[in-house]
Amino acid sequence: MNYLQFEFQTKNIAENEILLALLADAGFEGFEEEKSVFKAFIKESLFSQGIVDEIVKLVPVPYSKTLIESKNWNAIWESSFEPVRVKDFAAIRATFHAPIKNVVHEIIITPKMSFGTGHHATTWMMMDQMSKMDFIGKSVFDFGTGTAVLAILAAKLGAQSIIGIDNDEWSIENAKENIASNQTHQINIEMGSAVPPHTKFDIILANINLHVLLNNMASMSAACDSGSLLLLSGILITDLASIENSLQENGLTLESTLQRKEWLCLSARKN
Repeated sequence: MNYLQFEFQTKNIAENEILLALLADAGFEGFEEEKSVFKAFIKESLFSQGIVDEIVKLVPVPYSKTLIESKNWNAIWESSFEPVRVKDFAAIRATFHAPIKNVVHEIIITPKMSFGTGHHATTWMMMDQMSKMDFIGKSVFDFGTGTAVLAILAAKLGAQSIIGIDNDEWSIENAKENIASNQTHQINIEMGSAVPPHTKFDIILANINLHVLLNNMASMSAACDSGSLLLLSGILITDLASIENSLQENGLTLESTLQRKEWLCLSARKN
């Protein structure tokens, strides 16, 4: 299966964030952020020039498009993947990397074009904050699971049951591979884009983007009993006020804020 790689020449993180939300809704599956370049990937069979034209009207940045044949695209992705270390708490590596020493938890993934390999500041912060939380015996919901690294880490921290959802078929396939590699079979991965109704969770992990967080804050709150925790990221510093207002409106209290580069990770609790 051939993929198309788009390289958008962006000026700031805010443009990357908007592009990520719009392109994900349009069927793009993998994303990379580099200095002044935002890369996005889509199956050639799903590509619509009209949709990209509409997106570029909203975010007017120059871009280039490259065809990546099926035999080459994943090799290109893998070649740029380096192990990730979150202090002495956890590390993420591929099967072709040597084991990482002196960390409490090691996560092994098959690097494919799914969000959440740990390289992005938001995933790093989520993992760092998880080191301070009690997961033993808890029920967990991983909203927008991507590679499932957060769900896998929750399992390694003692969570009893975990549901992870994503609206990207490629991410679902990759997440299941990674769950098997880490023998974390208490994780159930499902295709979806909404919080499961009539289900309560002790902890919700949501590393997505501002648009999705705001649109789903009410349903996330409804899935929490009093005292349940939400760990949220994919939030720019400039979006803090919007998130704080949404938390308050939905019966959630902000407990802590972590910043890394231009990004925030927030911990909130159900009243």
